[in-house]
Amino acid sequence: MRIVDRKKDMILVSGFNVCPNEIEDVIAQMPNVLDVAVVGIPDGRTGEAVRAYVVQNPKAAEVLTESQVIAHCRLHLTRYKIPKSVKLKESLPKQ
Repeated sequence: MRIVDRKKDMILVSGFNVCPNEIEDVIAQMPNVLDVAVVGIPDGRTGEAVRAYVVQNPKAAEVLTESQVIAHCRLHLTRYKIPKSVKLKESLPKQ
């Protein structure tokens, strides 16, 4: 048996605890997003930074861009919770 999940359930950005689920919920509200996963990545300035992996809905009328995801997050999240980077993927690993 193998359990696949996040390595950590909390991202520490400049001393602030960031819950990945909160960011995933905000990004998932976008109509052209099919799936999303948020993780913390090492950052020399803030300790960790938020990175979002996003899968576009294949039925979406327009192509999803990294800047659209970040702009959406700016409207709905506190500044330190906004992803520093967004990676668009074909799919996310599911086990």
